[in-house]
Amino acid sequence: MKTLVSLCLLAFALPVVAADSTPIENSIASTERPAADRERDAREKPAEVLAFAGVKPGMVVADIFAAGGYYSELLAGVVGDTGKVIAINNPPYASYAKDDIKARYTEGRLKNVEQRLVEASYMQVAPHGVDLAVIVMSYHDVYWVSEKDGWPAINTDAFLEGVKRMLKPGGKLLIIDHNAAPGTGKEAAGKLHRLNEDWAKKSLTAAGFVFEKSYDGLRNKDDQLDKLVFDPAVKGKTDRYVHLYRVK
Repeated sequence: MKTLVSLCLLAFALPVVAADSTPIENSIASTERPAADRERDAREKPAEVLAFAGVKPGMVVADIFAAGGYYSELLAGVVGDTGKVIAINNPPYASYAKDDIKARYTEGRLKNVEQRLVEASYMQVAPHGVDLAVIVMSYHDVYWVSEKDGWPAINTDAFLEGVKRMLKPGGKLLIIDHNAAPGTGKEAAGKLHRLNEDWAKKSLTAAGFVFEKSYDGLRNKDDQLDKLVFDPAVKGKTDRYVHLYRVK
């Protein structure tokens, strides 16, 4: 009788997963995710973004400038044991997010995530082994230079070539970034941590990526595009574009 009661209590304690839940839904619903990540979900809409990008079990995904790993953990949950996530940071990003990185990967968490610390100009990921690369709110950093903040100049041509090289033929690139005012270019990256959507698209297509489609679920027409993204007036409420590209 005691055994039966114990089993019943255990059943109630375990998270209930619907039989028809998708891998994306299961990853987002995981009770092992940090509370701060779960709070962030309402702003990021990860279910829609990951579905838009076509993330599936068994894929190899590179999370470029992964920082503290919000998306790395979500991706790891979707690709599962048969897939892998490569969480890539350069030294400045790794230093900035060191506390979050330490907490996320403590005690062997996320065994299907491989952390890489590299110079962004030369990421040295094996060629043609990645199904999807994601750059979330940090493509603008490729064009930012700040000696004061310890952010070195990145060889943008080498960076983009590195992304292309790691992707399998037909592999995809997901870009999410803060929009900047029309007519602006890479100068907005240094001043505002933004990058105009049209300019970003031109830079990527010029590098050989083929634009496939966009998702508008993170747009905000009321964003003040001339403000720094950390300004309290717009922080967490910027107009963000979401693009999906592929390599030939």
